[in-house]
Amino acid sequence: MATARQSELGDFLRSRRQKLTPKLTGAQAGRRRRTPGLRREEVAELAGIGVDWYIRLEQGRSVSPSVTTIDALARALRLSKAEHAHLRALAKDGDRRPFAAETVPPAIRRVVESLNQPAYVTGRRWDVLAWNAAAEEVFAFGRLPEDERNTLIYVLTNPKSRRLFGASWPEEARRIVTQFRRTHDLWAGDPAFLDLQARLRKGCPEFDGWWGTHDVSVSVAGRKVFNHPKRGRLTFEYATFQANDDPGLKLIIYTEID
Repeated sequence: MATARQSELGDFLRSRRQKLTPKLTGAQAGRRRRTPGLRREEVAELAGIGVDWYIRLEQGRSVSPSVTTIDALARALRLSKAEHAHLRALAKDGDRRPFAAETVPPAIRRVVESLNQPAYVTGRRWDVLAWNAAAEEVFAFGRLPEDERNTLIYVLTNPKSRRLFGASWPEEARRIVTQFRRTHDLWAGDPAFLDLQARLRKGCPEFDGWWGTHDVSVSVAGRKVFNHPKRGRLTFEYATFQANDDPGLKLIIYTEID
């Protein structure tokens, strides 16, 4: 898993480098460029590190960059706050235990079931682990086979999800891919995450294009509009909360608005 994670770090650096131009960073335009973005030596110079050392990072080779170096690279690559945090997380020596599905504590399950508005709990792999009656009415998680109770599989591969989101489906689907990418990279090489990625690639024609950009984003509160088959147009505000019992558990609550 460590090698796979280093590979993701290198891929992420390369993807950010290729999105920059000399004009944005103040680098000299110089000779004609055969590939988009900055050259490796330009990034190394902007970050104040050795070119060979930066090349080793992009190649996913075994190096251990300091926090100072990571921060310098973030500045050189003009990373957003979410991208900077992701780069820091990738550079750490992560958890190498195999992934295991989380268990929802009974107290959290009872809280979810007691809520009148749609609510459900997901794990690190975005598996849907618990939900209430209001969420069942909107998403029908209970009607799905157990191995399909996963937010990514539901949104990206289930035809009912495309109908539920309607015209907003491409934006919503791409958004959750960028959010999931932050988690996936930390578990790169784990069989459970490789299996999920393969299922998404097979079931969603758009997935490869979104995944290839290596864009990352954080989950924030927002608004969603659904075209429900029985209740018609539904508008919700939603927010996500992390459980203190297990940081891998997240509670998502929807509140219907007019």
